[in-house]
Amino acid sequence: MSLDIYLYLSIDTGGNEPKTVILFENNCTHNYRTMAKEAGIYEYVWRPDKCDDVKTAGDLIKPLRAGIKLMEDEPQRFIVLNPANGCGNYETFLPWLRKYLAACVKHPKAFVDTCR
Repeated sequence: MSLDIYLYLSIDTGGNEPKTVILFENNCTHNYRTMAKEAGIYEYVWRPDKCDDVKTAGDLIKPLRAGIKLMEDEPQRFIVLNPANGCGNYETFLPWLRKYLAACVKHPKAFVDTCR
């Protein structure tokens, strides 16, 4: 099982339905959840729809930066949370978060959707 993340825009093309344009998509293992919770970003990554302060990707920039900084500053705190099955560890989660943050910075007005 995995988490799928999409940054998208809905564009009114004059037709019956708006056109959805996906600007970024990525997925990750649910094994990252424990580290995300420890970094204080679980809700922002897995459940942005439940965060009252998140309307667009730009709203994720500050919490993602804070979570990444904490993980960079205290790597041992997160490395010990690596899952026993080896799928999804600190060494892969941190770059994944950086990529997600870069997409939010690049597309701050995009809407965020997740599929769990």
